[in-house]
Amino acid sequence: MPMFQPSKRDGLAGYEDGQVLDLDTAVKDGVLGGLGSGGVVPGGGVGEKMDLKKMIEELDLSEVPSVFICPISLEPMQDPVTLCTGQTYERSNILKWFSLGHLTCPTTMQELWDDSVTPNKTLYHLIYTWFSHKYLLMKKRSEDVQGRASELVETLKKVKGQARVQALKELRQVVASHATARKAVVDGGGVAVVSGLLGRFTSHAVGSEAIAILVNLSLDSESRTNLMQPAKISLVVDMLNEGSMETKINCTRLIETLMEEKDFRSEIVSSHSLLVGLMRLVKDKRHAQGTLPGLRLLRTICLHKQVRSLFVSVGAVPQLVDLLLNLDSDCLELALFILETLSSLPEGQLALKDCRSTIPCMVRLLMRVSETCTQYALSILWAVCSLAPQECSSVAVDAGLAAKLLLVIQSGCDPVLKQRSSELLKLCSLNYSDTIFISKCKLTRTIQ
Repeated sequence: MPMFQPSKRDGLAGYEDGQVLDLDTAVKDGVLGGLGSGGVVPGGGVGEKMDLKKMIEELDLSEVPSVFICPISLEPMQDPVTLCTGQTYERSNILKWFSLGHLTCPTTMQELWDDSVTPNKTLYHLIYTWFSHKYLLMKKRSEDVQGRASELVETLKKVKGQARVQALKELRQVVASHATARKAVVDGGGVAVVSGLLGRFTSHAVGSEAIAILVNLSLDSESRTNLMQPAKISLVVDMLNEGSMETKINCTRLIETLMEEKDFRSEIVSSHSLLVGLMRLVKDKRHAQGTLPGLRLLRTICLHKQVRSLFVSVGAVPQLVDLLLNLDSDCLELALFILETLSSLPEGQLALKDCRSTIPCMVRLLMRVSETCTQYALSILWAVCSLAPQECSSVAVDAGLAAKLLLVIQSGCDPVLKQRSSELLKLCSLNYSDTIFISKCKLTRTIQ
């Protein structure tokens, strides 16, 4: 609930010029935001008792009449009581104020000549009526949305062509905005209806809307298994390569959801076209919002050993290395994780060695972003330098590696990192005399 500041125009909470507000005056003056004559709630009278606390919590409104706000907590009052000074507070808040030894009015700081509190029934009625009105309207809208979502699912069973696209667009907007609509679609068998529209001959217009709907729904095991059919996966991969940026991101989210299924088979993502599409998404400088979801899915795919060689074959290693220095910390950790995982393969190790940017980039990242990034960078440097010690160690030392390793060893980081740094430092020193190597360890051009 946001912070509220009652204005002078509102007068005292629950009072106007020292007089208790009555219901008709409040409605006439607009305190209730236009409830209608006498504060009667449309669709149900004030006699229908609902829990005020529950209504306040579920509505979570950003704009509430300031006379309803307790000056102490700045939250809507549920049990307003008035002091002898004419100020009104939430009962629990003012009693806590008294229990702390204060015998003053929190708002005016006047000393109290009477510490009794009087229930402000009129203000309670105003608060209750106002929130009841808002709550019933919310419930009615929710029911309307549920009904409309169910209608659209039934419509999708009957229509084709442009009418189908329009129904999908409306359903996408409804499920994206309302949790009740999402539940109605799932409970009404809508997941099967929407996923049934995906196939080899599905147009991109239908496919993009259907995928946008599915990523907003809770998919059970049966639904995920159904979506893993080759024709459906093929369409999703095509959309990932050729769709709009929003569609591409939705495709990555859907594939990630499918990969959570315990019976997921790695051959489903062993696709040259899928990995190429993801690398394009990650590298798209015009639409940076695709980088994080693309890297997140690449990381998940990389956990499957059978697919790692395919990563290397599509040229992922040099492309990711070239991206590193322009990524934010979250994306950087994902990219480094992928590269470190690929460095466990002989072909991945060789690809990292053959990329001229690998060593300077990894040296630069040491002790720069996070301990996790340092761990990944050290592991990659070890893989490269151990593959060709003489060639790679000299390049690494010239890039300032020796001094950076000394920083890691002297820092308070994980002992495992310190041990790996010591081993790498020893490996790099083998190609130099003691005097020359010590000179390479100076920090003058290492920390910038």
